[in-house]
Amino acid sequence: MLSMIELAPLMRVKVSLEPVRDLGDTPLGRRRIIGITGGSFEGPRLSGRILPGGADWQVIRSDGVAYLDARYTLETGDGALIYVNNKGYRHGPADVIARLARGEEVDPALYYMRATPWFETSAPNYAWLNRTICVASGARRAAAVELDFYEVR
Repeated sequence: MLSMIELAPLMRVKVSLEPVRDLGDTPLGRRRIIGITGGSFEGPRLSGRILPGGADWQVIRSDGVAYLDARYTLETGDGALIYVNNKGYRHGPADVIARLARGEEVDPALYYMRATPWFETSAPNYAWLNRTICVASGARRAAAVELDFYEVR
């Protein structure tokens, strides 16, 4: 048998967001761009703030699934910069997704929001992120996203 996979908590990420810019239906689906204004992250081995300037370039597919493609920069407490490219899916019952779209507070257990974050950094203290597979579970809030990142061991 191959070695078993374990998940270890990496960090809790809180991302503050601009209002949705809805570009409408494109050949790929309904395109939405949500700017990232900042936020924070905290975990056992790294913590700091999310720099403004990133965004989530979403596509809502014809089957109702939101393809998430968020890119942003973390700045650790000791000044290191870490690029994050976080791709995933959000979907659920139509009424639950409609409530999220209206900015209502919705229990994240009622919908699926999972992602695979990839990291890129030149900081020696965090170089281990360049070769670590991670997964994330998320919740959409009215003006924010909360994500729990886990390191796959």
